[in-house]
Amino acid sequence: MSKKKNKQKAANSNSIYIRSFILLLCALGMGLCVYTLHVEISKENDKSYTAYCDISDLISCSRVFTSRYGRGFGLIDRVLGKDSILNQPNSVFGMAFYTFQTILAFNSGYVGSVVQLVASIISNIGSVYLAYILYFVLQDFCIVCISTYVVNLLLLFVSIVKYRRALLVESKKKR
Repeated sequence: MSKKKNKQKAANSNSIYIRSFILLLCALGMGLCVYTLHVEISKENDKSYTAYCDISDLISCSRVFTSRYGRGFGLIDRVLGKDSILNQPNSVFGMAFYTFQTILAFNSGYVGSVVQLVASIISNIGSVYLAYILYFVLQDFCIVCISTYVVNLLLLFVSIVKYRRALLVESKKKR
């Protein structure tokens, strides 16, 4: 086998690991979003419902999910109104994000890598905003929220690796 084929095989192997890690993170993120939506709907339908993540008054995910910041990031209702179709639970936006990231995981090209990186950066900006709200405004500790922020941060790191590999391939093409 030639050196070129060995390098190509190694590159394909690395991209499979990157894709697999992205898919694993997206599955974790999607699971967190589904659980979040379940808790929110259950709490909406039954005020006495207690979620597994409701540990105390200071560690309560359902209090966070049902706050005004749990829908439309606490921003959409101010701009478009509480009844706007875009004023969805944050978990719905999360599900859309993880679905988009899953689709992008199968695009190893340069443009797909750039889009994935930009989407990851935006999601992390949102995570920082929501973490600020969680800690300073709501003064709560939400295990599910923190887990989502960690998933988003890991997705950012993997997106950077994917982008750097795509950039390297792109620069080799131009030579």
